[in-house]
Amino acid sequence: MPTENKILMYLRHFLEYLEIEKGRSQLTVRNYDFYLRRFIHWSKLTKPEDITLEIVRNFRLFLNRLVWQNKTLKKSTQNYHLIALRSFLKYLAKHDVKTLASEKIELAKVGERVVDFLEGSDLDRILGAPFKTQQPEIIQLRDKAILETLFSTGLRVSELANLNQNSINLAKDEFTVRGKGDKPRMVFLSDQAKYAVKQYLAKRKDLNPALFVGHDRAQKSREKKQEQQLVSNLTPRSIQRLIEKYTRVAGLTKHVTPHTLRHSYATDLLRNGADIRSVQTMLGHASITTTQIYTHVTNEQLKETYKKFHGKSN
Repeated sequence: MPTENKILMYLRHFLEYLEIEKGRSQLTVRNYDFYLRRFIHWSKLTKPEDITLEIVRNFRLFLNRLVWQNKTLKKSTQNYHLIALRSFLKYLAKHDVKTLASEKIELAKVGERVVDFLEGSDLDRILGAPFKTQQPEIIQLRDKAILETLFSTGLRVSELANLNQNSINLAKDEFTVRGKGDKPRMVFLSDQAKYAVKQYLAKRKDLNPALFVGHDRAQKSREKKQEQQLVSNLTPRSIQRLIEKYTRVAGLTKHVTPHTLRHSYATDLLRNGADIRSVQTMLGHASITTTQIYTHVTNEQLKETYKKFHGKSN
């Protein structure tokens, strides 16, 4: 009887650890599984003690030269593989398994990230786009509520999809959401978002406890009982498709995703005087480094300073 590949055994334990002890999402677990299996398949290693710095260096060369869907991998994507490998090695060390020390793996340097966001008329156009369509009223109201809630709270799309009706007290303008790592944080609803959600819920006839559900199939139902059975929760992917649709309806040329509205939320806060630590807390970022991608906001202030003080002696 062949002995089990030790690395694959530990990988299975590690993925279960991520899901149960660390509370990582199914998407994160799947991504780590993909990155680590790529390393194991490429290296053909069967024992954790055989992982060396030289093997990791060659794996990095492999990733750097890999062509995937007619493109080479971005540095950030290469780093995702290394981050997964470092986490796996940390897990092994924690469980007294002899292997390469995780801190010996350095990430590749990547260019500073520039985020896309909406403002002014572009933002107004996409927020009003649901009412520019010929869809049933309940879908217009739902999608308006989704857009307003995303911009008002800065929620990740997965967080929005997981909201239940009892998650939000519409008599107040705040509620608690559980983000990455199941960490709770407070988010706030604008008056526009509260109004949009109230309008939508007033039209709901189903019994689904989810805040946002699919109505497309329900519209074809002739009996209320069938309607209640047919509605189902919106998924993160279906919400993403809604945003893409309303980008086209609004006539915007840039690529807009649910995360673009999250970026717009953070940018709006900073431009109106919020400090970066508060924004970090409201976004649910574990590290201030992640929040610092919004430094493009301060560039506007630098421009104003330049205009105000440069060349005044002439």
